[in-house]
Amino acid sequence: MQTYYILMTAMFALAVIVFIVLFFFKAGYGYLSTSNWGPKINNRIAWVIMESPAFIFLALYTADFLISGKDTGNDRLVLLIMSGLFLVHYFQRAFIFPFLMRGKGEMPLAIMAMGMIFNGLNSYFIGGWLFEYAPAGKYGIEWIASPQFIIGTLVFLTGMLINLDSDHVIRHLRKPGDTKHYIPKKGLYKYVTSANYFGELTEWIGYAILTWSPAGLLFAVWTFANLAPRSKSLTEKYEQEFGDEYRELKKKNLIPFIW
Repeated sequence: MQTYYILMTAMFALAVIVFIVLFFFKAGYGYLSTSNWGPKINNRIAWVIMESPAFIFLALYTADFLISGKDTGNDRLVLLIMSGLFLVHYFQRAFIFPFLMRGKGEMPLAIMAMGMIFNGLNSYFIGGWLFEYAPAGKYGIEWIASPQFIIGTLVFLTGMLINLDSDHVIRHLRKPGDTKHYIPKKGLYKYVTSANYFGELTEWIGYAILTWSPAGLLFAVWTFANLAPRSKSLTEKYEQEFGDEYRELKKKNLIPFIW
């Protein structure tokens, strides 16, 4: 347990550093793709490799919990629901989303490797909390009726819907064979540059609330630290490419009406 909390503290500190650094060093993939990050591989393959550790590791944690019959002092159904929400998200991100992608984009191996490490560590923190370190009795069956669980689950599901809808908007900006860039304007893209990232951030804020845990909070903090600087960089990229046409839309970077 001591190692678990030391690593978690280190990850909180690292999130602050990453947040600052990413305002100066832009992750070169997607619309911000550059040649500065070294060798690249096919986008679909990279996404599967990068996202699947989160699903696989927590699935193994969950399977071990079920097979071993371990009694953690918390209700099994509640733990499985929490684990299940995480697994549903990452199943979609690892095994569905990549194969819906259009085009022949590539991702730097360095970005993929960093994503793998982050996702592996994150599933370690979430799995460790749910199945080992959460205080006994914290998640009794009554937790399902708690304000934290109800509000958090609704926020999580809302974020997932926003994320899925925003990805759909991006995928359908171009017809097959078209390589031009277009400004997304449907859905929450009316208000922010990165509606898909806003959806993802909303998901993990919801997860932090529904688990009411340091592991959930860490994930939400890391999501913001990673996506907020990238959202600002994307706004700058759109303004550079489309000029006043984009600036006149008065979109925020990540959070509608705020920033």
